[in-house]
Amino acid sequence: MSTKIASDRKIRVDEILGAFGMKASATVTGVAYGGAFHDDASGAPVETRDPSTGEVLAHVRTASTNDCRRAVTEAHEAFSRWRLVPAPHRGEIVRRLGDGFRARKEDLARLVSLENGKILSEARGEVQEVIDICDLAVGQSRQLFGREIASERRDHRLVEQWHPLGVVGIISAFNFPLAVPGWGWALALVCGDTIVWKPSSLTPLISIAAQQIVHEVTAGTEAERIFSLVIGGGSSIGEALLADERVPLIQATGSCALGERVSVALAKRSGRAILELGGNNAVIVLADADLKLALRAVVFGTVGTAGQRCTSTRRLILQRPIAKRFMEHLVAAYKTIGIGDPLDDTTLMGPLVSQSAVEEYRDGLAEMQRQGGRLVYGGNVLADRGGYFVEPAIMRSTVDMPICKEEVFAPIVHVFEVDSLAEAIAVNNSVPQGLSSGLFTTNLAAAERWLSSAGSDCGIANVNAGTSGAEIGGAFGGEKATGGGRQAGSDAWKGYMRRQTCTINYGSELPLAQGVTFPVD
Repeated sequence: MSTKIASDRKIRVDEILGAFGMKASATVTGVAYGGAFHDDASGAPVETRDPSTGEVLAHVRTASTNDCRRAVTEAHEAFSRWRLVPAPHRGEIVRRLGDGFRARKEDLARLVSLENGKILSEARGEVQEVIDICDLAVGQSRQLFGREIASERRDHRLVEQWHPLGVVGIISAFNFPLAVPGWGWALALVCGDTIVWKPSSLTPLISIAAQQIVHEVTAGTEAERIFSLVIGGGSSIGEALLADERVPLIQATGSCALGERVSVALAKRSGRAILELGGNNAVIVLADADLKLALRAVVFGTVGTAGQRCTSTRRLILQRPIAKRFMEHLVAAYKTIGIGDPLDDTTLMGPLVSQSAVEEYRDGLAEMQRQGGRLVYGGNVLADRGGYFVEPAIMRSTVDMPICKEEVFAPIVHVFEVDSLAEAIAVNNSVPQGLSSGLFTTNLAAAERWLSSAGSDCGIANVNAGTSGAEIGGAFGGEKATGGGRQAGSDAWKGYMRRQTCTINYGSELPLAQGVTFPVD
């Protein structure tokens, strides 16, 4: 990097951080509860780095387990008051939060690009998702409805209703540092819950900026103490949340291995979980497909966010008659992908998030080749650029390679050839994960077979659309090792509440259900 480029970037970094009152290489606090940040946080400090250069952006004071317990105590006490606020009034607070994010959309997007490494267009889209889920949650605050059920007993009524649950612990990942936790907290807040948020230590500045907006919006209101932040450098904070019986629900995003740890810990205390874990997502392209349409979806699915989306396309299943032609087009498209500064509007792929992510990319490629995979394109670490840049890679693989059943969180796609739709569906369903999937076809029967109970076993099944880029109106989540949790739209709000069935006897008799008699004078 030339002296001038380095100087220009430093100016830009200062501008981006300065928008939130931060300075490059300075120390900031990553612990907030009770409506304020706490500079006395006693956890071990962490560094956050610019993935485009590898340089330190800031030092972050993190939470100790004692800090985490204090945050939970504050959230637990706040819940006793927040649950009594009428749901539409809670929705008004979330509306203001959405407006707060809307007003700072560009500032937040630039910070996401800087610290996470995703391109600016995707970063803007991520902030928009937070705004959108807030809009959805505002409407939902007037629709937290139960149902009335016919009773078999005369002069009786059965009612099902929903109540606030309690403190929700949100454990979020680096790849969507705003959007995915936002899916949870926007709904949880209108449902009457309070929040303790443990974000990724790879992207702490983004969460600190979000917490600042929360404080600005809620200061002096009945919501002032409902949202806490506990950034931790290791596993101790997450483990503290998992063990705390005052946190009835954990929403966790991460690997399948993380989900196993969360499930085991919560099972010990009968806690609840909303898990959004690994995806090993496939796109199927049949011979009758619109190949140009499929190509655009596959390139975005494999290269978008540098292959670090949970919905990134990891497997490409091609029907044999079009496989060679499609591969030629795919390689040609990859050659046009601009890799570089994510803040540059001409860039289509930024860096990976960290050096360890680069190592996962390198190790994954080596293991694929050891198991018989053939590298068709890419595979190079672009070390001369500084930062954590790599090339997107295309690997010719066979379904029986064990690594094809694992998620390598990097811009690598396995390519398989099949003869039929039935074989393609079998390949799609052959992995432990079950998040997102897509079929490209112009055949109505094939599309409907894909969407039937004999088709994709994933939580998301698309036709003529790729695996990435879900809208918040639908419930988001997967099956099998992906965890089974649902977030965002549809009836996902029910996961943040407790269900209660009520029997009301408005008569003068006491008939028992099922015709039971129990005469007592």
